[in-house]
Amino acid sequence: MDPINIIVGLNIIATFGANVSGAKKGFKSKIGATKEKPKTYLQRLPVILSTLTLIGLIISVFQIGTLEYKLDYILIRYIGLAIYLVFSWVQVWAYKSLGENYSQDILIKKDHQLVKKGPFRIVRHPQYLSQILIDLGGAAATLSYIVAPLAIVQIPFIIMRASLEDKLLAKYFTDEFVLYKKKSGFIFPFIG
Repeated sequence: MDPINIIVGLNIIATFGANVSGAKKGFKSKIGATKEKPKTYLQRLPVILSTLTLIGLIISVFQIGTLEYKLDYILIRYIGLAIYLVFSWVQVWAYKSLGENYSQDILIKKDHQLVKKGPFRIVRHPQYLSQILIDLGGAAATLSYIVAPLAIVQIPFIIMRASLEDKLLAKYFTDEFVLYKKKSGFIFPFIG
């Protein structure tokens, strides 16, 4: 098996394990009390797209749905691997930083707090920045023609989801959110 694909595969396993605690907290939020949970397709569609992208990446590790691995593409693959590895762990860091505020759903809990620590100090939605770069990096690392289009298609939905989250945070954290917004970027550092 290709060494880059082995690293991608091992990282999928490692980050999945690291996110188990976040998933447990997300499950608790579904059964816990919430102040507001908008009914919108943005609750599920981005999650479905990222799940399909993950499945595509797993398949790509076995060189299914990939371009032929030629020496001409090695630099693209190494750059993609580096981006994939770094941002898969930034995403884990973001989920861990959210702590009890983590949820797979767009919602405000009754005891919700505005998280401004960890990667949230500079970006309001580091988990979404990470998702975009993980998927694009994974597509480049494996040369997957399955993952690449899925990664591109999900970008506008991720941005719309982050925008909806910003609106909810602004509604419930008013002045605190305005100050936080001035000090942080939307999805990319120092922008928005």
